[in-house]
Amino acid sequence: MIQNLADLARLHFDEAEKQSIKKDLELMIGFVGKLSEIDTEGIEPQLHMSDETDIFREDELQGSVSREEALRNAPQSDGIYFKVPNVIRGSQPGFGKTLVSGPA
Repeated sequence: MIQNLADLARLHFDEAEKQSIKKDLELMIGFVGKLSEIDTEGIEPQLHMSDETDIFREDELQGSVSREEALRNAPQSDGIYFKVPNVIRGSQPGFGKTLVSGPA
């Protein structure tokens, strides 16, 4: 079973790691089995830990940092935007693409 899971996840484990994982899984399965011993007669199933729903704070307009403050500690910028390394295949290596803009 451990090897099958490793294959599906494309992971490699040596025999010692497989044995350790097997012990951990057996403990988890045993714990879940213990839960079935609990008397839940008359107890409604819960989807959430609390009956509270849709508790959000009101949006409040708050101060923000200026563009200059935001860019002050950026490794690279053009004065208006952050410059970050390219991370998408096929793009040119190095810095240069503007991917995230600072506040207006």
